[in-house]
Amino acid sequence: MGSMFRSEEMALCQLFIQPEAAYNSVSELGECGCAQFRDLNTDVNAFQRKFVNQVRRCDELERKLRYIEAELRRDNVAVPESLAEAPKAPNARETIELENILEKTENEVLELSQNAVNLKSNYLELCELKHVLEKAAAFFTEQEGVNGTDSLTQALINEDVGSQSVTIRGRLGFVAGVVTRERVPAFERMLWRISRGNVFLRQTDLQEPLRDPSTGNDIHKTVFVAFFQGEQLKSRVKKVCVGFHASLYHCPSVYSERQEILAGVQTRIEDLNLVLNQTHDHKHRVLQNVASQLHTWMVMVRKMKAVYHTLNMFNMDVTKKCLIGECWVPTRDLASVQKALAEGGRTSGSSIPSFLNVIETPENPPTFNRTNKFTRGFQILIDSYGVASYREVNPGLYTVITFPFLFAVMFGDVGHGIIMTAFGAFMVLQEKKFAKKKLSEIWTIIFGGRYIILLMGLFSMYTGMIYNDMFSKSLNLFGSSWKASYNYSTVMENGELTLNPSDTKIYTSAPYPFGLDPVWQVATNKIIFLNSYKMKLSIIFGVIHMVFGISLSVINHLHFQRTMKIFMEFLPQILFLLLLFAYMVVMMFIKWVLYDPTGSTKYSPGCAPSVLILFINMMLFKSTPPQEGCDEFMFEGQGQLQMALVLVALLCIPVMLFGAPLLHLVSSRRSAVYASGNGDVSPDVELQQLPTEPAGPAAGAPDDHGAELSELLIYQGIHTVEYVLSTVSHTASYLRLWALSLAHAQLSEVLWSMVLHMGLSWDSYVGGVVLFVAFGAWAMFTIAILVLMEGLSAFLHTLRLHWVEFMSKFYVGLGYPFQPFSFKSILETTEEPTEEE
Repeated sequence: MGSMFRSEEMALCQLFIQPEAAYNSVSELGECGCAQFRDLNTDVNAFQRKFVNQVRRCDELERKLRYIEAELRRDNVAVPESLAEAPKAPNARETIELENILEKTENEVLELSQNAVNLKSNYLELCELKHVLEKAAAFFTEQEGVNGTDSLTQALINEDVGSQSVTIRGRLGFVAGVVTRERVPAFERMLWRISRGNVFLRQTDLQEPLRDPSTGNDIHKTVFVAFFQGEQLKSRVKKVCVGFHASLYHCPSVYSERQEILAGVQTRIEDLNLVLNQTHDHKHRVLQNVASQLHTWMVMVRKMKAVYHTLNMFNMDVTKKCLIGECWVPTRDLASVQKALAEGGRTSGSSIPSFLNVIETPENPPTFNRTNKFTRGFQILIDSYGVASYREVNPGLYTVITFPFLFAVMFGDVGHGIIMTAFGAFMVLQEKKFAKKKLSEIWTIIFGGRYIILLMGLFSMYTGMIYNDMFSKSLNLFGSSWKASYNYSTVMENGELTLNPSDTKIYTSAPYPFGLDPVWQVATNKIIFLNSYKMKLSIIFGVIHMVFGISLSVINHLHFQRTMKIFMEFLPQILFLLLLFAYMVVMMFIKWVLYDPTGSTKYSPGCAPSVLILFINMMLFKSTPPQEGCDEFMFEGQGQLQMALVLVALLCIPVMLFGAPLLHLVSSRRSAVYASGNGDVSPDVELQQLPTEPAGPAAGAPDDHGAELSELLIYQGIHTVEYVLSTVSHTASYLRLWALSLAHAQLSEVLWSMVLHMGLSWDSYVGGVVLFVAFGAWAMFTIAILVLMEGLSAFLHTLRLHWVEFMSKFYVGLGYPFQPFSFKSILETTEEPTEEE
């Protein structure tokens, strides 16, 4: 958890590796996953780097693997998704063996596939010829002759059996074939146009689709016979058939000849079916043997390619006997990197060991916050706003608690919290099962935030108990502090009755053990009471949250040795917030404590002043006349105290505005005197100057050491005005806690009264049916509207409160993430695109 508080210390390391041990060493570093390499060959073209040929070999192996995988999917052969233990990157000998295996496997699968396509093409032609012979009889005649010759041919034919087109009396001929069904209308129109209506076309659709031999898709075709007259028209008809990719087949006009050919075709189809089945079984067995090794081969090739890509970032020394690389490494993992280098040298058999050298650099290191499966989701929320600057305070640690709590303030309901907790607990308990599945993009995001959802549900149950709200109904766990002293007739004759809290017989004055008294659920002024209660709570939580955010800036100032910033920025900022808005929170507590129904007239509820009116009058230096018998203020001397608080708060503004520029001016002059040797000034003055990195949320701040005083004044003025105005706007922004909480409770009550209560108002057996339907509608609307839509709305508002209102007080977020060379992350990112292909 220490690295969650602040990013880990990073070291820029220089690696010196022998060429023969470079591959194995980088492979071990990829398994370790704790080094982010820098490209030392940025001026070298990608095709001119040292290991470009090895990368091309890996690309060729990937192509072969993709082809084999495509064949596996085409034949519906199951591929194991993952392995118990991923293999390491292959060495030189294993690479050659892998290339030979993949070459042999690809050729075998390619040959089997090509043979299967050829056999399927022959099968398709035979099926088409069979359909042409069967359908052609209906095109020639409607009645068969006695001697087996068609009546049409008896009248007209002078046949030439050996030719595809039959010449009849008057030079009449025909062609028969098969064309794709969607091309038939255009085919018919084209024949009509080229012949000017002198082609007679007969056609019929095939009921069963045929299978495309290449793709395996179903294709619908139509059998046709085109009758024409003359050799010139015959040539045109054939050209049209070729243009529309129609298949022409020999079809005799004599019935006996068609039957003879049909019998031979059916025999060949049966034999071809047997051969096709045997070919498919053999190919399936080959692919099954390949499927068990496919994932292993893919992992090995991807690791090998990643290693060579990383080696292309290395630089060769002048003697060309050593590879030099630079990488960022967390200081805690330096021993792991040295161990990986030693292991790589040992496995490669190198006699000269590789070594690591930590070098100094003025560059800003990457930011690395070590997380686990619980804190990763919260850290992603912070990094979505901006990666923390190097060694800056990380808000992710505090977000683990503050995020679900502020969400629960808006989503407080025991019932809805139980639903969300159950969903989050289900994903947490089944996380190993879900982690192995290929989820959609949305479900991947939801599964990544499973612990956030679980905590949001648990906190919602807690705040629901505080509000005493469960599906818009209260839980009477501890009874009630209120008792009705009216008799039965009075209660029955009056629609509304007032309970006097000053009467000890009605109100015991004892605080409720936990949460709200359930009697408020039936009170007519429930909305007025909860309105005031939740609004004050939202302001209290908001001020505490902002004070905590400003306090975290002190840790940044101390760590970066910006001591004077504590006095010139932090103190005036925290005083401005405490003297104004924290004082308003104090007035809320004073009002809750002092004013009581059993107290004197001066401190009765009717004399309680409005905290908002008091705050406005304090800021405007005005007063409001109180009611008769009441005081304007809550205690003696409050008016003078408020005036002093406002004056001190106003004095904080010029300190924020001119403090940093004047400090910079004085320190610059002292540094100049010290540099010229005309004065004895301590070098510690350098620590008092403004930092080189920006210390506020506004990007683009001028460099504090080289900026002109006027530019620094402009920047500081913008920063001061932004802080003063944002203090007011951010405090008001926390009222969204009150607004969404009230809206959530009212929506829940509307669903109860207008949907579920309708089923409870019926009698007899009809009421059971109505209640069953009403409960289904109520449950559906509860999950869809109150849990999903309201939950998403509360989540987004909570995210805004953290990104803007909380983190802007101390967080810069100008860093860049630490992205180490890790086989695990590479395989995770490349696996999904492969699946989509």
